[in-house]
Amino acid sequence: MNSTDAPAAPASELAEQLRTIISTEGMVPIEKLTPDAALDSLGIASADMMVILMAIEEQLGVHIPVHSELASLGEMKTVGELIDALTGYIVRNSAGA
Repeated sequence: MNSTDAPAAPASELAEQLRTIISTEGMVPIEKLTPDAALDSLGIASADMMVILMAIEEQLGVHIPVHSELASLGEMKTVGELIDALTGYIVRNSAGA
């Protein structure tokens, strides 16, 4: 509707797509992927994270260079931190495309 409304809908839709991919590839029931859920308590290890990132790239048609501004992905502790970082990166890097 307004330009202030436009960014929120795509970002929230993207966040939900990311939750779905994390659930599928991380083999975690989506209802457990709450923003404050600790990734390690869900059994999502670094090897799982690589599979998740590859699936995100493939399904969303984006490139996520792990050795750049997202190098801290391994330091993310919660689902919310992970989704916020990925959403922000994807939105920032697709806006100029």
